[in-house]
Amino acid sequence: HGNQFVEYTMDELGVPATDNAVVDGADITQDDSAVGTRVGNYTQTSVKAVQVSTRANASNSIGRQGSLSYQIAQAQRRLRRDVEAQMLTSQASVAGDGNTAAGISAGLGAWLETNVDFGAGGSAGGFNTTTGLIDAPTHGTPRALTETLIRDIAQKVYQEGGETTILMGTPQVIRNLSEYLFTSSARIATMTNQDTSGTSGMTAYGSANVFVTDFGQVLKLVPNRLQPQTDTDTSTLYFLDPKHLKQSFMRGYRTEPLAKTGLSEKRMISVDYSLCVLNEKSQGAIYDIDETAAVTS
Repeated sequence: HGNQFVEYTMDELGVPATDNAVVDGADITQDDSAVGTRVGNYTQTSVKAVQVSTRANASNSIGRQGSLSYQIAQAQRRLRRDVEAQMLTSQASVAGDGNTAAGISAGLGAWLETNVDFGAGGSAGGFNTTTGLIDAPTHGTPRALTETLIRDIAQKVYQEGGETTILMGTPQVIRNLSEYLFTSSARIATMTNQDTSGTSGMTAYGSANVFVTDFGQVLKLVPNRLQPQTDTDTSTLYFLDPKHLKQSFMRGYRTEPLAKTGLSEKRMISVDYSLCVLNEKSQGAIYDIDETAAVTS
């Protein structure tokens, strides 16, 4: 199923006063309302199956791992993690045909095309107005993450009207960035601090988890162990404005019994979902980050 919605226009940015001046007493004639551009994504159905034998379900197993309720709860968690991981990919959208091709929701990495930076040879995807699909980006040559790149993308998002609050990446990218922020190049405080408010003694702070931009934006560094790599030791750093991101559900998470065909109980956990980027200009990304390379200035 197609999930169609309007990508609204960012209205935080003003215009020069001379471009918005009228004669005293004059009737208003111009119509400068912006209605946005219709874009869309496709929904994707994902499932997990559980089958537990009647004997295992009746047994007092260690940690209740053999019980049906335990297996259902674990499958529900795995499915939710699968959905989050898929939304952070660079996967293009696919229109399912109801026969052999399944519908696929485009990931965030495919949505973005304005505030992005790629390695050599890379290029953005984005919504294709001709096909109605979201194209996957072309990934370039991996390179080290730099402080300059972060500041450049933060500036681009800010100038487009976005309000970035989260820098999200794989654990290795966030660790590399945190370690860089403690170097002399980044010019910040030492890693240790003495807590004299109680009896806890010395507290060692081994990470930096906030980056303040030149534009007053406080970016929280968030490692996401569910975010997939785009290639071996290569990944993406996202600049997120959560207000303009939305999970959309055609059918929410459901657990349904399947036909009993023997001495076991079967359940299917399913969800039909899509990722909606309400305005891709409010987000940003640095692609093709070499996770094995240290962050530089």
